[in-house]
Order: sequence, then C-alpha cells, then structure tokens
Amino acid sequence: MGTLAELEKHIWMPDHLQRQMGQFNVFAIDNTPGNYVNCQPYNRKGFYKISLLKGHTRLFYADKDLEFKESGLLFSNPYVPYSWEHLGNAQTGFYCIFTEAFFDEHYQMKDYPVFKPGNNALFELSATEVIEISSVFRRMQEEIDTDFVYKYDVLRNLTLDLIYKALKMQPAKSLPGSESNGSVRVAALFTELLERQFPIESTGQRIRLRFPSEYADHLSVHINHLNRSLKKVTGQTTSQLIAARVMQEARILLQHTDWNISEISWCLGFEELPHFINFFKKNAVLTPKHFRNNH
Repeated sequence: MGTLAELEKHIWMPDHLQRQMGQFNVFAIDNTPGNYVNCQPYNRKGFYKISLLKGHTRLFYADKDLEFKESGLLFSNPYVPYSWEHLGNAQTGFYCIFTEAFFDEHYQMKDYPVFKPGNNALFELSATEVIEISSVFRRMQEEIDTDFVYKYDVLRNLTLDLIYKALKMQPAKSLPGSESNGSVRVAALFTELLERQFPIESTGQRIRLRFPSEYADHLSVHINHLNRSLKKVTGQTTSQLIAARVMQEARILLQHTDWNISEISWCLGFEELPHFINFFKKNAVLTPKHFRNNH
C-alpha cells in the first residue's frame, strides 16, 4: 500500500473542481411499468432543481395541485416544498440539482422568474420541446463524466440554457417605461424586503414586517408613495401584496408541517389567533383548520 502522500497524488484535482463537486449533479428518471419512482415531499432545504417529467404526472407544488398528461419542465427552489406522483404506466425524464453557491457571484438564481415564489414554475412541453430539452440533459450527463478541467463551466451554461428556454416559452411581463423607473425601483425594493422574511422554517422564526406602514418606514418613503408605486407596477396595493405572500406561506405551513395553528399564526406575525383565523377565512373562504383537513 502506498503512503498517504502517494495516495493524495492520485486523488488530487484542481481546487475549483474540488469546490464544485457535490454542488451539481444530473440524473435520469428511467423506470419500467410497475416500478414507480415518485418524488417524496421536499423539505425546502438544499438544492435548486430542474426536472423534465415525461408521462402522466400529478404535481404538488407549494399550495398548488397540478396535473399534466404528457411532459412538463419543473423548476424548484430550496424554499418551496413540492412532490410529484406518476399516474401512468411508465415514466422517464431527467433532473439536475445544484446549490446557489454553484453559480457563485456569476448569477443570482433567486432573481430568475422561474424560481421566484408565486411565479409559474411548471411548463407543459410539446413533442418538439421535449426532444430539445432532453438533448440538453443528455449533454449534461456526457459532460459531467468527462475529465475536462472546465466542465462545471459548461454545466453552468447548460443549466442557464434550460432556464432561458423556459423563459422564452412564457416571457416575463415587460416593465414600465423609463418614466416609471422610480416606481419600479421602489417596487423592487419592497419585493426584496417582503421575500427576505420567507420561508418560515421553524416555530421560533417570525416575520418582522406585517403592515404597509412598516415597509414604508424601512424604505424611507411615504406610505402613499409606496402604494402609488406598487399600484403602478403590479396593479395591486401594498396590503394586497403582503396578504397574498402571507397567505401563500400560511397554506404551505398548514399543508407541509405539523405545527399547530397557534404556532403558525405567531410565526406569520399575528398577535392573536382569532385575527389569523379571520384573515385566512377572508382570503381562502375556509378556516385554517378546515383547509388543513381538506388537504
């Protein structure tokens, strides 16, 4: 047996490759009839994931229950729980996983619409698009098995290729013109401040900002200016945007945790449980308890 120094010579690799091992991987979904490979509930930690799912599939994503019969491209971030269930006789496909650190300072994954909470994360594909997307995944599989020094740079580009293909399928809405730059900036800062409080991952975590005036104070703008800017850019008021995001998180916590409703209420910034129950019922018709039981 060789010495430790001799062994280390055999397993040595460039520093940048050592850093990126474990930050990216790609897999095939290839199972025969009767041998189902279902995705179990995801705990909202760890990896970003892009999945090509072929075959009749039911998808549970955040508070949504979706179904497609042919093929779909799914974008999952580390903050929103999801799982899927194959309903057909046989399923195939691919998925790649990667950490936020895999892209370092090059790109901010959370800024892409496909990974933002509340945006469209699932794209149904035509037969032609399936062939095109499958080709990208196969190139990933081929590349990750090479000894090319810059293979992770190639894999980054292929991952971005999948993201851009999806964005072309459903382009993001255009931002208002230059005369609205001030409103756009205020809206962007508000959205960042709102999203920074989520996800709620423990019963000891609580959102700090619940009311429009609190956001206005943090952004150093008058509440009326904040409302006008958000209304111009999004078509919704500050209160509506806050309520929608709190409701999204409430549904997720009710469906994907066993926390009691009082704990969820406190985490979402409500001082009294009845206030949370009334808020939820106003926005979802059902009470939190009935919503949880139905899901």
